Amino acid sequence: MGRDVIEPVGMGERLVPGAREVAGLEAETPGVRLLLIDDYEFIRIGVRTMCTRLHGRPVAWHEAGSLQDGIGIFGHDGPFDAVLLDLNLSDCKGLQGLRLFMQAHPRARVLIFSGTVDEFVIRQARALGAQGYLRKTGSAQELQCALAELLPPPERPRLPQAAERLFPRLPGSSMYDRIAELGPRHLEVLELVLSGCTNQEISSATTLSLGTVKNYVSSLLLALDVRSRSHLISLFR
Repeated sequence: MGRDVIEPVGMGERLVPGAREVAGLEAETPGVRLLLIDDYEFIRIGVRTMCTRLHGRPVAWHEAGSLQDGIGIFGHDGPFDAVLLDLNLSDCKGLQGLRLFMQAHPRARVLIFSGTVDEFVIRQARALGAQGYLRKTGSAQELQCALAELLPPPERPRLPQAAERLFPRLPGSSMYDRIAELGPRHLEVLELVLSGCTNQEISSATTLSLGTVKNYVSSLLLALDVRSRSHLISLFR
């Protein structure tokens, strides 16, 4: 067996196991690798502090302060077991960040980590491939439970797809049910319409032809049973 070592800590000391014991422990309990993308450092520090172990396994946190940094870190230092992604970053606002991240890394398991609690946003996030939606106003226990649900211990199989309980339960409506049935491209166009973009601006942002954009907008009006763009926008105000 390895010899114990006395390690100084500040003004005192602590007893740590010998090198062999530490190596054996780490070999038996591989860590969980998580990537947190948030542009506020104090939030990243808080999240790291709230979750240091998962199912008895140490959590190795990696951090990014912008969407592009997060995409790069995932590609360079991955794979990661899961990604916590803020929706409002310095270089990307709203669900466009999730869309771009999933385009770059389609196999990533992404949990949205946001202060926005809106059923339309939550349903869009799920349709775009998010595995769950965590509220920043939630407790440390909610964070730990969500991660434990998404990343079960090795002896229990992972969820094949996003679980209903990983998304906030908000009152439903027939309109939101219809939105949930729309495809990703329809949701992208809808988000831009709600942002006040014209058809020409949507065409430039999505690289779709102007005629195709008009078709998407028309199908949105029909699906949501509204008469005009202004009527559509008013439903979400």
